[in-house]
Amino acid sequence: MRIFLDRELDTVATFWRIYRRDGVMLAFTSHDRDLCFGGIRHRAAPGMVPAAIRLSADLANDSAEAEGALNHDSLREEDLAAGLFDDASIEIGAVDWVTLEHHELYTGQIGRIEEDRSRFSAELRSGKHLLEQDLVPRTSPTCRAEFCGPGCGLSASRFTSVQAVAEIDADGNRLRIEGLPPEAHIDGRLRLLAGPQTGIRFDIIGRDGDWLVLDRPIAGGTAPGTKAELREGCDHTIATCAARFGNARNFRGEPFLPGNDLLSRYGQS
Repeated sequence: MRIFLDRELDTVATFWRIYRRDGVMLAFTSHDRDLCFGGIRHRAAPGMVPAAIRLSADLANDSAEAEGALNHDSLREEDLAAGLFDDASIEIGAVDWVTLEHHELYTGQIGRIEEDRSRFSAELRSGKHLLEQDLVPRTSPTCRAEFCGPGCGLSASRFTSVQAVAEIDADGNRLRIEGLPPEAHIDGRLRLLAGPQTGIRFDIIGRDGDWLVLDRPIAGGTAPGTKAELREGCDHTIATCAARFGNARNFRGEPFLPGNDLLSRYGQS
């Protein structure tokens, strides 16, 4: 295997590949010209570099970071804001730009992204971050189960529908769908089935009249009439679970368990 950086003058460049959740794959290299290896064309992007990579043999998350300039056709400010790169898989490695021998150094997912008008930086998470999740359930007054997910017991198809978007307000991160009760979809989710954000999940965080307010910007190019898949929401309270869904027996919470403030409460007649 090729050993990189073992000489005073080395023909080495970095490369990285991004696999977005919408099926788009992007590949770049820090070299000053495009490189083709592994059956993939890596486009020259000398303004983008991995800032730091830390690998360890223990179970702690391997940390890494990437930063660069927003000056490449494939990396646009509006795409980052629209969430097209959220939770994308990433591979980073080194390549000999003469022989094209290459070695993968890091694999993970893109986490938090920060950007301004000219630059961006992205936090990268390795697969070890899954080991940091707390798998022991804790008590809570609200339901811990995902709506229509494991533990809930309700069928997702029963509360999911495909609708046409009637109007879009990109400045307000909201859209309107004819004949849809918006109150039932608060805390729900939406996926556009066409346009630049196809397949990206939006969380519905509120309502404004008969408009649904989303948690992220809507990309330009999304036109009225676009089909969207919507799933109703749940506020995870026992009252909603019992009255609206008739599913109290599957409630995964402790709504009547005294809280930490029990000793400080005043008595009531």
